[in-house]
Amino acid sequence: MIQIKEASINDYPRVLELIQELATFEKEPDAVEITVDDLIKNGSGDHPLFKCFVCFYNDKIEGIALCYPRFSTWKGKTIHLEDLIVTQKLRGKGLGKALYNQVMKYAFEEKVRRVEWVVLDWNEGAIEFYKNTGATILEDWHLAQMDEESLHNYVLRNEDI
Repeated sequence: MIQIKEASINDYPRVLELIQELATFEKEPDAVEITVDDLIKNGSGDHPLFKCFVCFYNDKIEGIALCYPRFSTWKGKTIHLEDLIVTQKLRGKGLGKALYNQVMKYAFEEKVRRVEWVVLDWNEGAIEFYKNTGATILEDWHLAQMDEESLHNYVLRNEDI
């Protein structure tokens, strides 16, 4: 049986396990730097930075969806879906769809103008899933980011900042 709920502090150790599983699936097994304490600190309290939904399957957390608010200069209030993770052995059983539906329901209730996320170009299963829900895969946009080391180097090189 599938059940979705908002994550509690006690869920975060399993949430981190699933984040690590996703990093391994995405060929970045050493990329995860956060800890359970980071999840607790940033995902709870009076002003959490994100909302995390957990998916129970047979009374065990087997999937998560983590999202957070953003603001678009064109659209206004939006939500970014950072990760939708289902443990590999249970993919295709409806857990991902249930989590996705929960995020979309939450976005609708929050009256956001857009939900956006990133999907790897080789993850054909996810791309097909998202297209089938009516989402648009933007081919003409590229994701840009500056990692911690690059940010550090940039600021140090530009003393006028």
